Amino acid sequence: MDTLRQRLARGETVRIAGVGRVLHHNLIQMLGISGHFHGLWFDLEHVGNAVESLEIGMIAARAVGLDSFVRMPPTDYAIVTRCFEAGASGVMAAQIRTVDEAETFVRWAKFAPRGQRGLNSGGFDARFGRIPPAEFTRRANAELMVLIQIETAEAVECCDRLAAIDGVDMLFVGPADLSQALGVTGEFMHPKCLAALDRVGAACRAAGKSWGVVPASPEHGRACVDRGCRMLSITSDTRLINFGIDAVAEKFRAFL
Repeated sequence: MDTLRQRLARGETVRIAGVGRVLHHNLIQMLGISGHFHGLWFDLEHVGNAVESLEIGMIAARAVGLDSFVRMPPTDYAIVTRCFEAGASGVMAAQIRTVDEAETFVRWAKFAPRGQRGLNSGGFDARFGRIPPAEFTRRANAELMVLIQIETAEAVECCDRLAAIDGVDMLFVGPADLSQALGVTGEFMHPKCLAALDRVGAACRAAGKSWGVVPASPEHGRACVDRGCRMLSITSDTRLINFGIDAVAEKFRAFL
């Protein structure tokens, strides 16, 4: 399986889907079998799924060739390491406002000497103890991704410094919260929002980093890609279900 990190390193634009409220292995397998996606992100910010549920979801994702990472609030060190041990290839911090918050999150995600992650080789990431500790920590620091969400006005203001942090692999724009923070809730193509995208794109170019987004529409997605975006989270579990309901209703309108 090619990881999202490997695909990005090759210059690919990757397509992912979000999974949170409907975390089920069959849905994940359907996403992989469709052939439209390279990976998934699991939500632990708005949804409180248990570690065991994440483990099952990640097993299902790997079985159909999908890489995965987890979005979480930057409030609990233990959640970061548990997600890696469950099999996640990356972690993403939501609602970051300062460089210090991002730096703390990076230290939680990295082993020494870069960070402070506790060494436990009993999880999937160390193949349940089969990778020697020194090799495990080296590989984890080199291969696991750290993403920082840009969804606050403060994060936009310091996005150049966030992108430059050693250990931050990507910035990831959350357009809904960002539009709210900029005072134009839901107006994703508003000049304020587009100006924020310009700043994120420039920051990532300067730092040699990639950036991603949850595109609100094809038009919004194109605006992001034109600014250098390389990771598009084009749907989610609930959006898929709602789209499906609407498509069925339209097809069988004569009976409704």
